[in-house]
Amino acid sequence: MLSKAKLKLIRSLELKKNRQSEGLFVAEGPKVVGDLLPYYRPRFIVATRTWLEIGAFPAQTEIIEVTDEELSKTSFLKTPQEVLAVFNMPDVRSSALSFPLSGLTLVLDDVQDPGNLGTIIRTADWFGIRQIICSQGTADAFSPKVVQATMGSIARVKVCYTDLPSYFANLPKGTPVYGTFLEGANIYQHPLSQNGLIVMGNEGNGISPAVSRFVTEKLFIPPYPADAITGESLNVAIATAITCAEFRRRTFQ
Repeated sequence: MLSKAKLKLIRSLELKKNRQSEGLFVAEGPKVVGDLLPYYRPRFIVATRTWLEIGAFPAQTEIIEVTDEELSKTSFLKTPQEVLAVFNMPDVRSSALSFPLSGLTLVLDDVQDPGNLGTIIRTADWFGIRQIICSQGTADAFSPKVVQATMGSIARVKVCYTDLPSYFANLPKGTPVYGTFLEGANIYQHPLSQNGLIVMGNEGNGISPAVSRFVTEKLFIPPYPADAITGESLNVAIATAITCAEFRRRTFQ
C-alpha cells in the first residue's frame, strides 16, 4: 500500500526545487522505467501486479504494489502505465562537465519547452551524441514531462547545466563551435567536422548574442525550393534532428 508520505513525495517532485532538494526524479511506464533501471538507482518503485509479474528490477529495491486506481493518484500521465519509479538524480552541475576532445556535443541555449528538450535528448541518443550542455535557462531535463518525452534516452545521454559564455571562454583553442542562423552557410554545402559543439537556440529568439560570439561556424538549413514562401523558422527539435543527421551523414561518406 502506498503511504500518504510517499504519495506526497512523488507529487512534490513535479517541481524543480523539490527535485533538487530531494535529489530525486520520477519516471513512468514499462519502457521508460525499464530503460532507466540499468543506469540509475531507484529509491522505490510503485507498480501494479501486472508489471511486477514480468518486470525486472534490482534486488533489495523497495517495491510498493498498488491497484490501477492507486497508481492513477500518483501518476503525472493522463493514462497511467503500470509502473512509476522514483530515481536518484544524477549530477547535472557544471562540475560534471567534460570538454569535448572528440565526437559531437549538443549545446542548448535557453530551450524552454519540455517537449522540445525531451525530443532533442531522444534525437541525441539516436545519433550517438552522449553529452548535452544546457544553459541555466533551459528546461529541467528531469522534470516528469521531459523524462517522459525522452522515452528512456535520458539514461544514455549526459545532461549538464552551466553558464554557457563562461564554458565557451574556457574551451580548448581550435574547438569547432557550430550554430544555426538564418544568415549562416548552407549546411548541405558547408564543411562539417566529426567533432565539436553544435549550438541550438531558444524557440523564439534563437542563439543569444552572449553565446553567438563564440560560434565559429554559422549554419543554415535552407527551405525547399530555395525561393519558396515558408514558415519563419523550423521548430528547434526538428532543426536539431536535421543538423545531427547531416553531421552523421558526412561521417559515413
